[in-house]
Amino acid sequence: MARLDPPVVETNEIESNEKEAKLAVSAASAGGGAGAGMAGAELSPQSSPRDNAQTGQSAASAARGSVSTIIPTWNRRDLVMRAIDCALEQAEPGDELIVVDDGSTDGTGDALAARYGDRIRYHYQANAGVSAARNAGMALAQGRYIALLDSDDLWLPGKTARQRQWLDAHPGYGMVLCDVVRVDPDGTPYDTFVRREVLREDGWALRWLLANPSLVPASAMFRREVFAATGGFDTSLRTAEDIDFHLRVAKRFRIGVVEAPLVEAMRGHDGLSAEASTYDDYVRVFERAIAECKGEVEDSVRHRALAATYARNARGMLIRQRWVDGWRLARKAWRLSDDPELRRELRGLAPFAAKRFLRVLLPA
Repeated sequence: MARLDPPVVETNEIESNEKEAKLAVSAASAGGGAGAGMAGAELSPQSSPRDNAQTGQSAASAARGSVSTIIPTWNRRDLVMRAIDCALEQAEPGDELIVVDDGSTDGTGDALAARYGDRIRYHYQANAGVSAARNAGMALAQGRYIALLDSDDLWLPGKTARQRQWLDAHPGYGMVLCDVVRVDPDGTPYDTFVRREVLREDGWALRWLLANPSLVPASAMFRREVFAATGGFDTSLRTAEDIDFHLRVAKRFRIGVVEAPLVEAMRGHDGLSAEASTYDDYVRVFERAIAECKGEVEDSVRHRALAATYARNARGMLIRQRWVDGWRLARKAWRLSDDPELRRELRGLAPFAAKRFLRVLLPA
């Protein structure tokens, strides 16, 4: 495997595929609102001639559905190898693994070249953030299905096979998810995110996801058409980009669930979700999603979901000692919904804020 720095050949591939993606977006937009082009017809499970020519797949592997795994990384030379190893263990003939190095300075490229050779595709780019790195990998992808894997997460045995089989068997669906075991930085599990508790049934999932749009990217597998239609992740967002992507996919494609814990996601370390800007990004993303689904989801559901979002993020802002911003969101939540449970939660913010404020004034 040769290090591509700068990756001239793959950059040209990106430009070519991005042109195709823009054409697909235009075609999808012409079809109307949520689920345009999906409600009346199933997504074709057949690869195009161009796909098969590019990947050199046999007819048998093309019928099965090849998978392109995208792993973005930045200065995680040792950690990313764990992710690569677990992905390679599940790869089948015709699959590919693309590592997008987002400007690492710790020798990641040389280390991966020495360990993996041509078993992976390595793409180097100047640091542009995780969203840009994921998008670059998806633009390079040649498989029918795309699977994302962050460099600090792991796939459990059978993850790729089960989700591949699910999409093969459900051609009318764009994405399939699975349950996630959340672990601390030492790798100790502390809870499991059970998708079915949020997404109550397979199909058009937007109304369910408005209640909890959380997405662990490593838990998703989706068709290339999903990337073409959505344009991938919003690079203007430093955080909450996964939530934004999830909601935009749910607006246009059916989503299903493999009811099994097939991913380990590390939390509580140096991830972006710990940043203070997370609350602002989350609110921004959710307000946009609520506005865009007007007329597609009942107003009562939209208002309750937005009020709950304001309440959750008000609490987070109070923790960050952003007193004015926290109370501003709490007032918005109160005006939006008269739900008794939500209002009990909002009333509880007053003593919570008082305790936090006293800790600031009277540190131990």
